[in-house]
Amino acid sequence: MKNHINALKMRLKKLDEKIETVENQLPAHSAKPSIMSQLFELEDERDAVFKKLEQIKRLERGNI
Repeated sequence: MKNHINALKMRLKKLDEKIETVENQLPAHSAKPSIMSQLFELEDERDAVFKKLEQIKRLERGNI
């Protein structure tokens, strides 16, 4: 379980880095749809990983 948590934390960190990279590519005006789509997909994946981590933490505390 600990390895799974660490893997999720590493994935979360990598996703945050990718999101930052994509955000830095955004122009001040008229962002391309492909860049926005990429950003939304990364944010959705980050949210899913974060949710999994929270579920695991609740299970470990016994707060299902």
